[in-house]
Amino acid sequence: MTIYGDGSQTRSFCYVADTVAGLRKLMELDAPDTGPVNIGNPQEITISELVETLEELLGATLEICHRELPTDDPHRRRPDIGRAKELLGWRPTSSLREGLRATVAWFSEELQRNTRAERAVVGGQRIPLMVETPA
Repeated sequence: MTIYGDGSQTRSFCYVADTVAGLRKLMELDAPDTGPVNIGNPQEITISELVETLEELLGATLEICHRELPTDDPHRRRPDIGRAKELLGWRPTSSLREGLRATVAWFSEELQRNTRAERAVVGGQRIPLMVETPA
């Protein structure tokens, strides 16, 4: 996992189901001109805290590669969802932990579904495209 900077910068993550629900409400809104409406999660977390949460949920220590923080990278990202609450009656309902847990479960299921050793023929030789890992 690559971390740009020291990991103290904050980001706000919104679970995809919450984002879709907010966008649907916005599309269904019967108003001629609403102006900008932020759909997102105002709950901030540092990148370092995100890594710690992922490690806890995965039960593993992630290999971290630190890179220089780009000069134009904002230290803080947090959407103001006041208009979404007011116009749409919307706010995200999934916590970061719930969203990450669901995402990890989805990827785990996908990996299990695709563990059959698929092979391709390259230069007359059969090469595995995906290698099964021991249980």
